[in-house]
Amino acid sequence: MVLVTTTITLSCSSLLHYYSTTRTRYVVVRCTRSSSNVVQDIDEKSENVFPPLKVAKRVVLVRHGQSTWNAEGRIQGSSDFSVLTKKGESQAETSRQMLFDDNFDACFSSPLARSKRTAEIIWGARQEQIIPEFDLREIDLYSFQGLLKEEGKRRFGPAFHQWQVDASNFIIDGHYPVRELWDRARNCWTKILAHDSRSVLVVAHNAVNQALVATAIGLEYEYFRTLLQSNCGVSVLDFTPRPDGGSPHICLNRLNQTPGSPVAGGKSGGREASKRIVLVCNGSTQGNTEGGFLFAGDQPLNMLGVIQSQKSAELLLDLSVSSIISSPSKSCIETATAISQVQEAADCLGADCVPRYVETKEMGYLDIEDIFKQSKMDVSSLPPFQPGWLNKVDDELRTTLWDQSGNAWKSLLDEISDESKSGEVIVAVSHPAIHIGLLAHCLNLTKEWMGSFHLDAGSISVLDFPDGPKGNGVIRCINYTAHLGRWSIPITRPTAEDVEDF
Repeated sequence: MVLVTTTITLSCSSLLHYYSTTRTRYVVVRCTRSSSNVVQDIDEKSENVFPPLKVAKRVVLVRHGQSTWNAEGRIQGSSDFSVLTKKGESQAETSRQMLFDDNFDACFSSPLARSKRTAEIIWGARQEQIIPEFDLREIDLYSFQGLLKEEGKRRFGPAFHQWQVDASNFIIDGHYPVRELWDRARNCWTKILAHDSRSVLVVAHNAVNQALVATAIGLEYEYFRTLLQSNCGVSVLDFTPRPDGGSPHICLNRLNQTPGSPVAGGKSGGREASKRIVLVCNGSTQGNTEGGFLFAGDQPLNMLGVIQSQKSAELLLDLSVSSIISSPSKSCIETATAISQVQEAADCLGADCVPRYVETKEMGYLDIEDIFKQSKMDVSSLPPFQPGWLNKVDDELRTTLWDQSGNAWKSLLDEISDESKSGEVIVAVSHPAIHIGLLAHCLNLTKEWMGSFHLDAGSISVLDFPDGPKGNGVIRCINYTAHLGRWSIPITRPTAEDVEDF
């Protein structure tokens, strides 16, 4: 097999791992924040070292509800002394209702009481037994476990500081907890994917769920605290077989869909966010077909799209938006207008009140019209807008999308570059293809990762910047749709029944 390589400087000791079969050899590319993914199979990137799948598999990750030690601000780690609070039980019940109609084949759970109880509430009256998995326990934090955060600062000083600011290199009692966790997460995937099931529920913890998401799509331990997991937040991963029998395509369908609002309060990676970018996908348009949301020309919103835009505007009432930046396409402008109108009226409920002005402007880099018009690829031949659809576009089109989303990313960072404006919130409205590129740029990835993310019409994704626009972004949620109510995209759509066995 021919490999394309470029010399780079990496921050992890081992970049390539091989999974051997009797048929071929697969290359794994793991990305860190200080590296670019430029080593790949000649045909396409392989997301991770997983055995071939015969059928598509969907895995839903849920973090446990609020625990007594969460409420106390105590470091839990893998200790098993805390239990769910009443709020935690309520959060678990909300998650149960969100997942009530889903047809899960199996449930894996951490054996720790707080996760076990959450799993029991969500699993409800289903007949299948919950499968306890010791490797799903929370991160092992050794001497830190049981301490209040202030006690940790006082007793461990520099070590506690490193845990806060450089967790991937944090060492205690002779252990690197985050690195151990990443190894354990890979071991969990081996067990989960080997199970004879097509739809799997996994109930575990904050750190281990971060590691599961990251290792699934090929991100190393430097990404710890980058992919947020809130109490009872739901994340969805799709594993799709390859026709050649190789390691499956893996797509992060959803990240951290929470029982509460994704934009209201809360910290990002344990720190307050000084800046925020909210990505709003425009709603459905009059040119959309019933089964897809790829490209239908410059069309206005249809009735569903109007509802989606209003629902997005209502959700963002929890924020004081500084400015709205939109693609110049009709559907995006309509969505941006709906958001601005609600924002401007939000603080003006009295008779003598003056509406607040929210700057709204267009950005050409957020537009996709010319990209698809000029593409040599027949975009009408693409399948409906489903997870991983960007894996199916040709390299030229993906490169164009990547470059344009990169220019948009730089422009959005410029918009929040004024350090004197603390708490600034920018809303960007565009097509899912551009927003997927923005997510990958936020994580310092390359175009090969664009097929690893999915967004739906009317969805919202939230990017926080605890260290300002020059620092690393923290992704609070991806593809959040609960705000759409009865028009929302289900947490887990049924796995396609017509996927061929290979």
